[in-house]
Amino acid sequence: MIQIYHNPRCTKSRQGLQALQNSGEKFEVIKYLEDIPSKEELKQILEKLKISAESLVRKNEAIWKEKYRGQSLSDDEILEAMIANPKLIERPIVIKGNKAVIGRPTERIIDLLK
Repeated sequence: MIQIYHNPRCTKSRQGLQALQNSGEKFEVIKYLEDIPSKEELKQILEKLKISAESLVRKNEAIWKEKYRGQSLSDDEILEAMIANPKLIERPIVIKGNKAVIGRPTERIIDLLK
């Protein structure tokens, strides 16, 4: 089943959700600010995205700038930061099987569904 890690307050995330709705595919919405992914789930997402933990961080968020920027953090420390502050997780993330994309731009989601 296709999954979207979604933040309803984010324009790009809403656009990603709309792309999934338009596709006609069945999918599950995970509101990750409420249903915070575990460290293991984040590791699986990173594996599917084929990126590092740091690449999944929204570095322009105030919390990142205030608490973490400029520090030398391990992947585990970055994952812990995302769990403690899920706003730091890039969005939307769409997963289909063993593949995933960060839906910025929305075309990435459309390509994933092909």
